[in-house]
Amino acid sequence: MELKEILAKCDHTLLAQTATWSEIKAICDDGMKYQTASVCIPASFVKQAKEYVGDKLAICTVIGFPNGYATTAAKCFMASDAVDNGADEVDMVINIGWAKEGKWADITAEIAAIKAACKGKLLKVIIETCLLTDEEKIALCKCVSDSGADYIKTSTGFSKAGATFADVELFAAHIAPHVKIKAAGGISSLEDAEKFIALGADRLGTSRIVKIAKGLENDGTY
Repeated sequence: MELKEILAKCDHTLLAQTATWSEIKAICDDGMKYQTASVCIPASFVKQAKEYVGDKLAICTVIGFPNGYATTAAKCFMASDAVDNGADEVDMVINIGWAKEGKWADITAEIAAIKAACKGKLLKVIIETCLLTDEEKIALCKCVSDSGADYIKTSTGFSKAGATFADVELFAAHIAPHVKIKAAGGISSLEDAEKFIALGADRLGTSRIVKIAKGLENDGTY
């Protein structure tokens, strides 16, 4: 797979608590230059970033992040506010405690409410796979499939582990045909990126692929 094809599936990400506008602007510049799928940034920077990039780049943000235990009403407001500020895509975190309790109907209803609050924009649902059993992951594949969301996503990148090949394979076997997969957290090489895509991931949440592209560009090999 060509590097540009991998880059086109990357949500170029900066979600550090210390992120500044100069750093956000830099990843927006990278996203436009390397034609990534989007940049994924904190909600407080969405309006400024969208004004900066215009229609040249999709802006993604996160809500209920990284713990997922805000109320549904709060998450819906965050999603609506993000879209009003110019977000093209929203990545939400489920209530993981509800998953541990088996409250699948409540999780599905929450995701559906947040999807409605996104006003037609893409919604990706982070289930934080490293905190779940395979049975819980499979149940959540059904929740996401039934909710109307667009993507199921492995990880926030802020918990104890990120995406695994096994989890992407499991998603691919249990999601509805209309649901796409985003692998995120710890994707550090082109080989890993290619394997995640081959296993079924349509998006990759990472900052490292652009860094690799820059390194190859500096070497004169890209």
